[in-house]
Amino acid sequence: MPINYSRKLTGKNRSKDANRQLGFVLAFVAGAVNAGGFLAVQQYTSHMTGIVSAMADHIALGAFDLALAGIGALASFLMGAACSAIMVNYSRRHNMHSEYAFPLLAEAGLLLCFGLLGARLADINGIFASVTVMLLSFIMGLQNALITKLSNAEIRTTHITGIVTDIGIELGKLFYWNRSHPDTLPKVRADWSRLKVFTALALFFFIGGVTGAWGFKHVGYVSTVPLALMLMILVIVPIADDMNEFVQGRKSRRRL
Repeated sequence: MPINYSRKLTGKNRSKDANRQLGFVLAFVAGAVNAGGFLAVQQYTSHMTGIVSAMADHIALGAFDLALAGIGALASFLMGAACSAIMVNYSRRHNMHSEYAFPLLAEAGLLLCFGLLGARLADINGIFASVTVMLLSFIMGLQNALITKLSNAEIRTTHITGIVTDIGIELGKLFYWNRSHPDTLPKVRADWSRLKVFTALALFFFIGGVTGAWGFKHVGYVSTVPLALMLMILVIVPIADDMNEFVQGRKSRRRL
């Protein structure tokens, strides 16, 4: 990958175009992790709406152990989002190039752990839920918080309820019949740019889901390793920029 493109995609200087391109990549990753993770743990780990609804059902039915498992997944998602915010804000305060790269590097490292150690983690219990469920939920929270901060809440990647809603809104504008009105009322028009972006996000999530499910079915946990390596490649340039500045700074202080 060209150095300048990597810096544009995951560096601190952002543009709408870069945000959307990174969003497509992360939607693919989220779809793959969510679908492949379901085959591993029989639970979608990015779908907090479903998890909270299931918790309510389990409590009503007296299945308190299952409700506690939902609490474990929800808490892990929250912790992932919080950790992402901490890393971004720390990097921003210290004017680092890897402001958004560090959370992605952390996600890559955790995906690598899942790919290499997932089979061993599956039988280990964490806080109410298995370590595998907590790990995947943490990863999804980490990623969703990152893309939310990075795009000023314009883009989501770990779930597509909001994306499909936005597609529906733009389609409603597209098919709205603009009958004659006073000139003071603007015509209702669809935002083609938003419609294309949200449709692409949903499509990348779906393709990622098919890829992740197929990969887990045929090669198991290790199918997430290529996803981890892809994320590492994306973030290597901003992190290298920070390391280079750190080394140069130490050399300058030694001269003094």
